[in-house]
Amino acid sequence: MSSERAAPAPPARQTLSFRERYLPSFISVLSVVVVFGAAWRVITAAEYWPQIRAQFFSLEAIVAAFPRVLRGFLVNMSVWAIALVVIALWALVLAVFRSLSGPWFAPLRVFTVVYIDLFRGLPSLLLVLLFGFGIPALQIPGLPKSSLFWGAVAMVMSYSAYAAEVYRSGMEAVHDGQRAAAKALGLSQGQTLRYAIVPQAVRNVLPALLNLAVALQKDVALLSVIGVRDAVREAQIYTARTFNYSSLIAAAFLFLLATIPMARLTDYVARRDQERRLQRTL
Repeated sequence: MSSERAAPAPPARQTLSFRERYLPSFISVLSVVVVFGAAWRVITAAEYWPQIRAQFFSLEAIVAAFPRVLRGFLVNMSVWAIALVVIALWALVLAVFRSLSGPWFAPLRVFTVVYIDLFRGLPSLLLVLLFGFGIPALQIPGLPKSSLFWGAVAMVMSYSAYAAEVYRSGMEAVHDGQRAAAKALGLSQGQTLRYAIVPQAVRNVLPALLNLAVALQKDVALLSVIGVRDAVREAQIYTARTFNYSSLIAAAFLFLLATIPMARLTDYVARRDQERRLQRTL
């Protein structure tokens, strides 16, 4: 008789009945329809709903404001795309700095801790105001004087502090045996991080990083407070000229059009990551 044990057979796939498969989804959809329908009924029955509809939901005003709001929204998305790449790289550098051990790397660790504590502790709006108005006002030769540029730098500074901590949590989640194995193979500290720790850490924290990307997608609208002609600013200009707030609904629609697919992608990546971890444990 062989001493080797046969691998356990995979569990049989359970067949769900029609009721078990579709009834929960039907109840969920029905619940959402009932809740939103009741809310809509209460709102439209209000005494001043006609005035609110004319001020905030005028289709004519939305169509009139949409081209300028869309042009401003492209500015938002351009800043978001560029800042996202810079944040991903700079935050990874910060996380690596903080993970380095040894007395020679103490200045880098101290710099990273101070940086993260400082920029994570300050509100993004305050940073945008300080960078967007303060640095151009210094008139330092050789530095850009664009409020758009410095507002984007403020967003990078703020979000890289959060992303660095996300990276660091992923690096600390890698088992210590990985470092020990790399050391046994003769890899240096930098090679260990590059080939063993960082790739696993990035895979572990990808859903959390995507959540930060969704948040950044919305927060780029903060640049409007320093005069950047983004979607929100264009909507405000239209409102100031016509005393109608429907242009803000146009801006809100564009932001939803961008953030909802990104949020669903985040859910998909998180679900795949959970399935991958579950398969490892089986």
